[in-house]
Amino acid sequence: MATYDGSDDWHSPAKPYLAEEFADDRQFAATLARGLEILHCFSARDTQLGNAELSVRTGMPKATISRFTYTLVRLGYLRINRLNNKYQLGSAVLSLGYPLLASLNIRQIARPFMKELADHIRGSVSLGMRDRLNVVYLESSRSSAPMSHPPDVGLSYPVARTAMGRAFLAGASREERTALLNEIKVRTPEDWATFQGRIEQSIQDVHARGFCVSYGDLRREIHAVAVPMRPMADGEILVFNCGVSAFLLNEGQLQNDIGPRLVSMVRSIEGMMGVF
Repeated sequence: MATYDGSDDWHSPAKPYLAEEFADDRQFAATLARGLEILHCFSARDTQLGNAELSVRTGMPKATISRFTYTLVRLGYLRINRLNNKYQLGSAVLSLGYPLLASLNIRQIARPFMKELADHIRGSVSLGMRDRLNVVYLESSRSSAPMSHPPDVGLSYPVARTAMGRAFLAGASREERTALLNEIKVRTPEDWATFQGRIEQSIQDVHARGFCVSYGDLRREIHAVAVPMRPMADGEILVFNCGVSAFLLNEGQLQNDIGPRLVSMVRSIEGMMGVF
């Protein structure tokens, strides 16, 4: 089972994405996918990895990994630390991500609303989107109240274990939700066994009252509530959440106060963006 080690990244035992489901897809560029899979191995905790470690994480032979890392270094997506001969992400990766963030003008629109709510709840308010079996943070605001492991842009966490991920499932179309749930079952069966009931309850809660909650499912000391936006013009679903240290919460505050406030905030942002 995936375990949280207290750092700001999550390590999942999910199988590599180069799986049998793509074997019959003639349009699928397996070589490109392998190269991208190497980049996905790096995290906030594992910032430097050698060929042997990358081979273990991807299931690719060391000789194949060596060719890919050489190519990625030449293209600027990786750089090598000559002191230990391990690789780190290069500046080209950052250059790829910035156009996405810059194109999301919702970040600028939402920022003052998020900061106001974060100060009110003495916690954090974040905006995220789906990345495969995870949700990744695109924007985050937090109050001055103490908070362990405050969220930051670029962090990602499993869909199954988070209020944000479950809110995404609730906001997705029936077809997308079914496909993602099936993928969670197959690729992270222990997560599915542990959180299936909470996933189903969260979907019901979003449909009934607009938000869902998580009482320490990712981190015991953080309770959270999340709300999906209505789909954007391109069909993309973005999700907002609030995270608060458990010791700062009064009984019932998450459901009776913070959840409805987050729903109201999201509806205001949707109105300003013309999303109905």
